[in-house]
Amino acid sequence: MDTYERVPGLSLDKIKGVLGVAWRAVSSMPNVRGIVFAYDEAQNLADRSANEQYPLSLLLDAFQSLQRQGFPMMLVLTGLPTLFPKLVEARTFSERMFRVVFLDRLSESESTEAVRRPIDDAECPVRLEGGSVSKIVKMSGGYPYFIQFICKEVYDAFIQRHDRGEDASVPTAEIQHKLDTDFFSGRWARATDRQRALLSVISRLENCEEEFTVQQVVEESQRSLERPFGGSQVSQMLVALASQGLVYKNRHGRYSFSVPLLGQFIRRQMHG
Repeated sequence: MDTYERVPGLSLDKIKGVLGVAWRAVSSMPNVRGIVFAYDEAQNLADRSANEQYPLSLLLDAFQSLQRQGFPMMLVLTGLPTLFPKLVEARTFSERMFRVVFLDRLSESESTEAVRRPIDDAECPVRLEGGSVSKIVKMSGGYPYFIQFICKEVYDAFIQRHDRGEDASVPTAEIQHKLDTDFFSGRWARATDRQRALLSVISRLENCEEEFTVQQVVEESQRSLERPFGGSQVSQMLVALASQGLVYKNRHGRYSFSVPLLGQFIRRQMHG
């Protein structure tokens, strides 16, 4: 922080100055070829012109300037699919600045390996039989974050029950409740009642966890609602939901939920 304050100029100059100091500090170390700056959950970075706050643009400008000056620095951003549209909106050159990689869900065999391999590699005292692994894989939908989240809860539950001399099983209901509370509820709370009605319609679509079109949403609303949505209504509301980080529009002009398994959560709210 002292280095940042001592560098003269605007915020951009200060950030570049701090990064320059960081490079000079490590460049003399053996076998150092560059610095990788990794930023997780980067979809939360967003410029806010109304408040005159531009953190994302500032970050992109700083690294582009340093790279042009020959500093061997790489910026790695990871986050939900809403990240890439925000990058393009912040700076048009960002498409050329990054190589974009989309990580899809794991297959059933890959998910099974993701559950079993850490146990085997660490010689963990907790052992999972086939039925427990299958439950974890099914609950996770193949998404690595959910595999990690669910396995942590399963390990904790198994160890506690083992210490008490009880038979261990996957506490599906408890994990689902915690996942709903910790991961989904905050996002659901952002939506208005009418937006929730639209999201509920989308959750009824067979392809809601993949991608969907405005026309599909309109047709489903006509089947399931007394006050169905019109095409222009759906389009406008999807734009609003995208700004809230609940959906996003992909390059093919179709929409998807921004958060994996959100459709399942919404259906649970409808029937809860």
